[in-house]
Amino acid sequence: MIHVMASIIVKPEHAAAAKAMLVELAATSRGEAGCVSYALFQRPDAAHVFQTVEQWNSQGDVDAHMKTPHVAAAIGAAMPMLASPLAVHSFEKIG
Repeated sequence: MIHVMASIIVKPEHAAAAKAMLVELAATSRGEAGCVSYALFQRPDAAHVFQTVEQWNSQGDVDAHMKTPHVAAAIGAAMPMLASPLAVHSFEKIG
């Protein structure tokens, strides 16, 4: 099982648009083969800061996810909104 966590920080004026786009991305991603779970979080004290916590069956599933048209579209749409670079990291549960 692979766990992926992505930190997305957008410019504050883009918080609402980013939220709508990320909610749609999460819903679409949940339907992908190999997706065990895909949760999206927003900081209550900083509405422009988002975090995904994803579980995938394998690294191959993660790689396939990253190549889907909906991920490419979301990344393209997010780029002008970002306040800092995307931070996406994979983890394996050890405890």
